[in-house]
Amino acid sequence: MSEYALGGQFTFPGTPLTVHRMGYGAMQLSGPGIYGPPKDPETAVAVLREAVAAGVNHIDTSDYYGPHVTNQIIRRALHPYPAGLVIVTKLGARRPADKSWQPYNSPRDLAAGVHDNLQNLGIDVLDVVNYRVMGSGHGPSEGSIAEQITALADLQRQGLIRSIGVSNATATQVAEAQAITDIVCVQNNYNVAHRDDDTLIDTLARQGIAYVPFFPLGGFTPLQSSTLNAVAERLGATPMQLALAWLLHRSPNILLIPGTSSLAHLRENLAAADLTLDPPTLAELDGIATAAHA
Repeated sequence: MSEYALGGQFTFPGTPLTVHRMGYGAMQLSGPGIYGPPKDPETAVAVLREAVAAGVNHIDTSDYYGPHVTNQIIRRALHPYPAGLVIVTKLGARRPADKSWQPYNSPRDLAAGVHDNLQNLGIDVLDVVNYRVMGSGHGPSEGSIAEQITALADLQRQGLIRSIGVSNATATQVAEAQAITDIVCVQNNYNVAHRDDDTLIDTLARQGIAYVPFFPLGGFTPLQSSTLNAVAERLGATPMQLALAWLLHRSPNILLIPGTSSLAHLRENLAAADLTLDPPTLAELDGIATAAHA
C-alpha cells in the first residue's frame, strides 16, 4: 500500500486506462538541456523505480528527450512494465546535433516517431500519443493540425496507438482534432501564475477529458511569488508543493506530471497530493495570477 494518496484517480475517456492524478514527467532524466545522457544514470533509474513503487502509474515522456535517452532509461528501469502503468508520449519535434528543437510533423515523420518510441520503450503499442504543436516558443499559436491528427488516427487504426491527445494547442486546435478523432487529453502550459487555459480546462472537464499542465512549477523559470511563499510557510509545505496542490484542487480533470531527477524532490512532489487547501487559502492563491498580470 502506498504511503501517498496521489490525488485520487482519473480514467481517460473511452478507455480502460485509469491513473492516479499525481504522475511523473520523465523529461529531466536526460542530460543538460534535455540532450544526451544524464550525469547519473543510476539515480535516474532509481527515481523511476521509486515513483512506480510509490503508486505512480502515469509517466509522461517523449523519444525526442535526449533524443531516445529518456525512453531507454524508462525501459531499463521498468521493463517488463507493471500492469496498469500508462506511458504517455509526444510526437512532433526532433533534436538534431545542434541541440535545437525542430518540427518533425509530416505524416512520415510521425510514423517514424511512433516506431522510435515503440522500439526504445520496448512495447508493441503506445497507450497515449500527444501531438505536440510546435508553436511560438513554449506557447501555442493558431494553425491547422488536421494533417497531423489524421496521420495519428491512421496509426491508431493500424493498432500502433491506443489513444490520442494534443499538446501546446489552442482551443480551436483542440476542437479541430476532436472533429477528426477522439481526444483523451490536452497537455498545455498552465500553473498558479499562468492561467490562460482556465476556460479550456472547464470545457474539457465537462467532456471528461484530461488536462495535463506542463511546467506546473514554472518550467525553466520557476515560480516566484511572495504569496506562494507565505502560504506555504503557514502550511508547513514548500512553495512548489503548494503550487502542485493548487492544481489538484483546481479541477478534477487535471493530471500532474512534475519531473525531477532527484529522489528527494520526487518524494516532495508526491507528498504535495496530501495537502488540503481550504476555500480562503484557494482564494488567496487565485490572486497570484491576477498579480502576475497587473
